[in-house]
Amino acid sequence: MSETGRIRILLVDDQPLLRMGFRLIMEGEDDLCIVGEASDGAEAVRQVREVNPDVVLMDVRMPVLDGIEATRAITSSGACARVIILTTFDLDEYAFAGLQAGASAFLLKDVAPAELISAVRVVASGDAVVAPRITRRLLETYVRDGGRAAGAAEEPSLPAAGAPAVRDPLLEDLTPRETEVLEAMAEALSNAEIARKFFLSEATVKTHVRRILTKLHLRDRVQAVVYAYETGLVVPSNADY
Repeated sequence: MSETGRIRILLVDDQPLLRMGFRLIMEGEDDLCIVGEASDGAEAVRQVREVNPDVVLMDVRMPVLDGIEATRAITSSGACARVIILTTFDLDEYAFAGLQAGASAFLLKDVAPAELISAVRVVASGDAVVAPRITRRLLETYVRDGGRAAGAAEEPSLPAAGAPAVRDPLLEDLTPRETEVLEAMAEALSNAEIARKFFLSEATVKTHVRRILTKLHLRDRVQAVVYAYETGLVVPSNADY
């Protein structure tokens, strides 16, 4: 955040009217500040370096460089900016690819203004926005479909149901309890539900979650769920979502 405590936001969309709409919504809040706009992914990557935003609202379908590749470039660069992918449908294959690329959240483009503002604040604080159950449904859908989403052609695919997965050596750094907590996170349990399941306090669960993210070099809870599927720690069920 800026020295004034305001959340710095970069708007990325190839449609000027949509950027204007988001700007009008954000500028009505005292703690939010628009620091730049971009009309394509390549420009977004440049502006992240130049204006150092806290949050990037990222469209997907754009010229020059799409939002998925732009997200991957931003998150892999070490920038502090967290990306919120804007999609049309909650099971959009681009939302899945965006999470794989390192986005901290995805929202529908017709999101209510209050929900958008809340999401920006939550992501800026370092937390995740996407409801774990939606994330799980999204991941299971694409794992069952072969594990490859649009925009992820060059990325390793998720393991298909029943396929062996290579265990990440980093998992060995987790304690047995941390492994259990990670599995519970991937099962879409909240901190409160995890606490009840393992007879722990919520404060203890939060500590476990923080240590898991640190040890596995993950940005947030959403990335932890993605990681659990990518490494085969959790395999998709046959349930329909």
